[in-house]
Amino acid sequence: MTRIETYEDFVKVHGLLLAASGLPQSLHRQLFQKLLSESFDGGSHFKIEPTEDGRQRRLVLTSDSMLEHSDVFLIDHAWTFRLSDAYKQLMEVPGLAERMAAIMCVDADLNSDSEEDRLSEGNAKRCVLEVLENETTEANGNVRWLELEDLDIDDETLSSLDLSTKCPGLFALSLCGNKLENVEVVVQEVTKFKNLRALWLNNNPVVQNCGDELADKVLRELPNLEIYNSKFTSNYGEWALGFCGGVYDKENPGSVDQPDNKLKQVTDLDLSNRCIHNLFNKAFTPLQLPCLSYLNIRGNPLEETAVGDLLQLLRNFPSLQSLEVDIPGPLGESAVQILESLPNLSVLNGVNASKIFETEKDVVDSGLQPRLPEWTADEPLTDRVINAMWLYLMTYRLADEEKIDETSVLYVMDELGSALRHSDEPNFRVAPFLFMAEGTLASAVSFSILWPIQNVQKGYECTRDYLFGIGEDKQRSARLTAWFNTPENYFVREYEKHQRSLKSKNLTSLTLDSCPTRSLHRSETSALRVYTDIPQVEELLTRPEFVITTDLRDAEIIWTCTQVDEDMKKATGITDNQYINQFPFEACIVMKHHLAETIQKAHGSPEWLQPTYNLETHLSQLIGDYCVRKRDGLNNLWILKPWNMARTIDTTVTGNISAIIRLMETGPKICQKYIEHPALFQGRKFDIRYIVLVRSMNPLEIFISDTFWVRLANNQYSLDQHSLFEYETHFTVMNYRGTLNHKNTSEFVREFELEHQVNWLDIHSRVKKMIRSVFEAAAQVHPEMHSTTSRAMYGVDVMLDSSFQPKLLEVTYCPDCGRACKYDMEAIVGDKEVVRGRDFYNYVFGCLFLNETTHVSPL
Repeated sequence: MTRIETYEDFVKVHGLLLAASGLPQSLHRQLFQKLLSESFDGGSHFKIEPTEDGRQRRLVLTSDSMLEHSDVFLIDHAWTFRLSDAYKQLMEVPGLAERMAAIMCVDADLNSDSEEDRLSEGNAKRCVLEVLENETTEANGNVRWLELEDLDIDDETLSSLDLSTKCPGLFALSLCGNKLENVEVVVQEVTKFKNLRALWLNNNPVVQNCGDELADKVLRELPNLEIYNSKFTSNYGEWALGFCGGVYDKENPGSVDQPDNKLKQVTDLDLSNRCIHNLFNKAFTPLQLPCLSYLNIRGNPLEETAVGDLLQLLRNFPSLQSLEVDIPGPLGESAVQILESLPNLSVLNGVNASKIFETEKDVVDSGLQPRLPEWTADEPLTDRVINAMWLYLMTYRLADEEKIDETSVLYVMDELGSALRHSDEPNFRVAPFLFMAEGTLASAVSFSILWPIQNVQKGYECTRDYLFGIGEDKQRSARLTAWFNTPENYFVREYEKHQRSLKSKNLTSLTLDSCPTRSLHRSETSALRVYTDIPQVEELLTRPEFVITTDLRDAEIIWTCTQVDEDMKKATGITDNQYINQFPFEACIVMKHHLAETIQKAHGSPEWLQPTYNLETHLSQLIGDYCVRKRDGLNNLWILKPWNMARTIDTTVTGNISAIIRLMETGPKICQKYIEHPALFQGRKFDIRYIVLVRSMNPLEIFISDTFWVRLANNQYSLDQHSLFEYETHFTVMNYRGTLNHKNTSEFVREFELEHQVNWLDIHSRVKKMIRSVFEAAAQVHPEMHSTTSRAMYGVDVMLDSSFQPKLLEVTYCPDCGRACKYDMEAIVGDKEVVRGRDFYNYVFGCLFLNETTHVSPL
C-alpha cells in the first residue's frame, strides 16, 4: 500500500486503533492532520513546572482555556524498548540515560558535599555568631525562638557559643543539620534551657549514633519539653498542640505566663507523624478546642487507647467535620465503620462521606504522597533511571492477524507527556497510538495522543488517570502503591491474615475413596491404536503393542499437545471410551496461579514452595509481605511469571515494588519469592526437569522417571542489580535462546556430589516426597481430576536451595522431551542402566498403558 494521504484511507487502516484509543470521533480528523504534518504543538498550550522540591514535574495549561474534547495533541515516545534490553540501551545509546534522568528528575544530587559548598571551621563560627547577633537584635535581647540550622556547628563550637547566657528564655531551639557528635556536650548545653518547649537536633551524627541515650538524658533534664526531634514527648500539651495548630511559631513563640485559652480559635490541627501514643490529654479536649473542624492524626501509633475510647473522644468535638487517619489504624479497619461511629464527619481522608458510603470502600485516601525516586550521590545515572522508570513507563503489545507478540513493548513519553501526574478525577486522557503511514505494521510509528475530557482553565494542572478503566474489582487502591506511599499498615494486616490462613492448612494424610481404575487389555493379534500430533511420538513409539493411526476417531489412545475440552470433543467426535493424555481440571497444577492455590489449600505454606501470590487476587497480601521484609531488613527479590507461559517468556526478577505492580499491565502473573541463594554447580545456577507419569488420581498412582535432565545457566551466578537483565545468568532454559550446554545426568551427579560433599540419593528422596505431595494436594483439593480414561505425563521443574532442599518451580503439561529423546542417559536410581533416548516414549507408554515399571519408580 502507498503512503496514506486521505482521511478516508486513514480511518480504513486505523479504525480498530481509533476505537481502542477512546478518542472521540469528533477529533479523528484533527488527529489525522497532525499525524500527517507531524505537528507537535503541545508547547503552545502547556508548560512544565518543577514540584516536590524538584523531584517531580507537573503539566500546567497556559492557554486561556480548553474545552472538553476540543483538541488532540501528539506526544512523542522518548524511549521505546523491551525490558531485557533496558540496561544495555541506557549504557550504549548516546544521550539516552541523560535524557531519561532529566525526565525522571534523577539527574541532580540532592546532597552536594563538594568542598566549595562546605564552610571552613573559622568561617562557620563567624557565620553562627552573625546569625546569633541578628536574632538577638531582632528580639531586643529576648530571644525565645532560635534556629541555627545547617551551619556546620560541632561540639566545640556549641560549647563556645554560651547560648544559655545570651538566650536564657528560649522556648524553641533548632540545631538541625550540624556536626554535633558528643552526647555529654549536647546534653550539657541544651538542658540549660529549663523553659524549652521544643528542641530539634535532627540530622546530626549524635542522633544517628546515640539517639536513644541522648533522648533519655534530654527528656530527664527538661520536664517541660513537649516536642523533641519533631515528635511529641509524653509531656506534650497546650504548646505542642498550639505549634501544630499555627498558634505558636517564630513570630509568636509563647511565654511562661501566657493565658490558657490560646487554642480556642484553632480550626485546623495537623498532628500527623508526631509519635503520639495517647491522645487523651488535658489540652486536647472539646473545651480547649471548641472550633476544631479539621484533624490529622495519621502516622501515630495511639496504641495506649482503645478504639472505642478514641471514637468517643472525637465524637465530643462539636465542630469536627474532616478527619485524616490511617486505615486500618487506631480507629479500626473500615472507613465505613469509622464514619458510622463519627456521624458528624463529612470528609474522611479527603473523600466525601457520601462517596465512601456509596462505594463501600474500606480504605480511602485522597492525600497520598508520591513515591519519589531515591538514589545515592555516587549512583550512576543508568541505575537511577532503571529504578525510577517504573513511575513513568507505559506499555503496549504488538499483534497481527496470526499471533500476538510474546513480550510487551515498554515506552516513556516525552517531556510533556511524562509531566502528566495522576488524579482519580483527571481532566485529560492519554492513549498509545500506532500510525501506519504506509498501511502496514512495518511502517508503524508509535505515539501517544492527549486530549481534554473536562473543561480546563488557564493555570490548572493537567492530569491523567494512571489506572484508567481499573476499579476496585481489579485492586485499584493497591495498584496505586506503584506511584504513591499507600498506608503500609493496611497491607501488613492483610498479609498477616493471609499467613494465619495458610498456617491453618496442613494436609497430614491423603484419604481418598477407591474408584476402579480402568486398564487397557490388548490381545496378541491386535495393537493399541494411537493418534498423535507430536512428531517425536509418531517417530519413536516403535513397540509392537502400539500402532500409529491418523484417524482420531479410530484411536484407542489420543496423545496430543492440544487441550481436549468438551467443545473439542464435540467438534472431533472424541468419545469417553478413548484414553487421553490429560486429566480433567489439570489446570489446577499446570497453570502457575492454580498450582500455588492448590498447594496452599492443601498444605498451607510448605517449605518447598516459595511464598507465592496471584497478583490478580492477592496484590495487597504481596505488598504486605514486601513491607514486612523491608522493615525487617530481609531480602526482597521476587520473580514474576505469567500464569500460563513456558520458556521463561515475560518472566522478570526485581526487587522494586513499583516494577512488580506495573508489570501486571503486561498480563496476569504470579509473584514468587526469588530463591536468592540457590545451590550452584561450578558457580552457575541450575534447575532439574523430572518426568512424572500419572496413571490414576484415585487411587493415586504416579511414577517418576529414573533419569532427570539438568538445565544450566551459562553465566556465573550473581545478585548484582545489572545481572538481573542477563538472561543467561538467572535463567536456565536455553533450548530457545542462549547457548544450550547439555550435561549428562550421571556426570552432573558425580561432579555435584564431589563439589558439595553431599549424597545425591538423599536429595532425590526429598524431591520424590515433594512431588508426591504436589499430586496429593491436587487429588484432595480437586477430586474432579480423576478419570478412568486419563493417563498423563508432566514435567516437574525443581530447584535446590543452598541447603540442598528442593523448591518447586512449576508443573508442565505435555513437556518438551527433545533432550529425553536425543541423549542416552545413565539412570541414577533403580537398575542404573543406560536409558536410550530413542526408547523414551516406549517406556512412557509401557508404564501408562501396559502397567510396566521399566526405567520408572513409583512414588
